[in-house]
Formats: sequence, C-alpha cells, structure tokens
Amino acid sequence: MKEIFLTLGLTAGFFSQAKEIHDSVLILKELSPIFFNDCDACGCAAGNGSSGFESLLNPQFIGVKYFAQHYRAKENLFVNDLTQDQYFNTLQLWGKIPVAKNISVYASIPFQFHNKKTLQGDIRIDGIGDANVMGIYQLLNSKDSSHQLNGGLGLKIPIGRFDEKGITGVNPSFQLGTGSWDYQMVLNYKFQKDKLAVLLNTDYTLKTENNKHYRFGNQWNYAAAGFYRLWKNENSILSGKFGMQGEVYDWNRQFGEIMPKTAGSALYGKLGFEASYKKFSLGSEVMLPAYTNLAGGDIEAKSRFSIFLNVGI
Repeated sequence: MKEIFLTLGLTAGFFSQAKEIHDSVLILKELSPIFFNDCDACGCAAGNGSSGFESLLNPQFIGVKYFAQHYRAKENLFVNDLTQDQYFNTLQLWGKIPVAKNISVYASIPFQFHNKKTLQGDIRIDGIGDANVMGIYQLLNSKDSSHQLNGGLGLKIPIGRFDEKGITGVNPSFQLGTGSWDYQMVLNYKFQKDKLAVLLNTDYTLKTENNKHYRFGNQWNYAAAGFYRLWKNENSILSGKFGMQGEVYDWNRQFGEIMPKTAGSALYGKLGFEASYKKFSLGSEVMLPAYTNLAGGDIEAKSRFSIFLNVGI
C-alpha cells in the first residue's frame, strides 16, 4: 500500500513531452502511439521492456534511446526471499518516417546488455535484440486538432539470439530475443486544449512459437498520461508528463503446454520531461511500480528509467 501512495505521489508531480500546433495548442498535429512497447517487458515475456514510443516534440524523427529496468527474483526454488537482482539494459536506434499522407513507418533495432546477480556469480548476456517495424495511420484528426486517433500494425523480427537454456531459470525472459515472429496492434487517442493534453493508449502483441517450440505469452499494455507545457520561447519548449502504464502477460507455452508461473501483470506510475531546441529533442522518464504480480510472485518489478535524444526530419 505504501508503494501505491508513493507512486501516485510521484506521478502527480510533472514532466515529459509536448508541443503546440499554434499558440493555444499543446502538442502536435500528428501524434503517434507514444506508449507502444518496442519489445516485451522482462517480468514474464522476453527481451527488453516498455518505456514509451517517441518524442512528442518531433513527431517525425530519428534518434537513440537508452532504457534500463530493474527486477528482483527468487534465486532458486528452495528459497522464499527475492534475492536475485536482474538488470535489463537496452540502447536502441529508432525512427519514424512519413511515407504518404497520414501514413508513417516506425522502426527500431536494439542492442541489449543484461545481467543478473546470482550466488554463483554474475551472469551477463549482450548482443543485438529483435527489430520492430510498424505502419502507423492517422484515423481521425478534428479541424482544430483537439481530437486525434491513430492506429498501427507492426511486426517484430527475430534477429536477437534466443537461448533455450535460459527458459529453465526463474525468469525465462532473460534473453536477447524471443526467437519468434510476433504481430503488434496499437490504438492511440489524444485530446488537447491550450497547455494541457490527455493521451490514452492500448496495444496488443500476438506471439508465435519459435523454432525451439517455445512461445512467450501474448502481451496487452494500456496507458494514460497528462501533459502540461511548462515553458516556451521562439526556439525551445519544455514540457512535463505524469501518468500510469499497465501490462498484462499471458502464459508462456512449450510444445503447446502451459508453463507455470509465467503469466502476470504490473502497474507503473510514471513521470518525465522533454525539452526541445529547434530540431532536437531530449527526454527522460522514470517509472515506479504501484502493483506487481509477475511469475506467481517469484519476480518483482522495481524500477525503469529511459532517456532519448531525437532529431526531427
């Protein structure tokens, strides 16, 4: 309960992303699903995790993002305490490029470096993760741009290494990739007025069986965030964000059989900021768990942090 009140207090703070269409409008006339998860969260799925989608200040961009996650897990089946610290780190190249009217293509490719601390010593894996490609279509944009609806369909390409031995541990998601072709769907709604904006998002990832006959559970994410423009001048903008993000994971399966203690859910509070100067935008975000029930309680989400630098195109 203390964690819930702490997180709500933090998220009621401030900071992250926005820009105006004209003097009285907050964000942009074209906005993508900013909460779409580039990869799966580590608690019950695979790879790296979710921190957000892109810069609001530069809706068409190329850039680089660093994303860190901390989990605590059971060391083995014979202990009850969560003693094993697991750290998932991702350095990601990403971009969103317009290809036609109301249509953009988003793509990302991550480099992962993960480690976990065990009684036998630290275990580290690093390498390229799974790539993502998504088409994004603007379904609705009101005349005054106060209402906007975007949808997207995407594909996760399994170029990251999947280690079959890794699925026998407490966290089978301690991997560079899932080894599977996965399909992604996202829907994002934005309302904005003056210096304020509200964003609602939901996305779903349908996962398939890899060539080792292992299938990570499907994943549903949902998020809501409020934005406020804190300061601006002719070339620069500073804006803030506070909100929440939830994640739900289905069971993993091997040879079609359900793997116990692989489903779960988590709810995070988040706060962050974004600053822009001309074509450049810098943003950062912190996420703390208000609720976590991963792998039947054998894994606990602790914190997430991300920072990115984008260049508008």
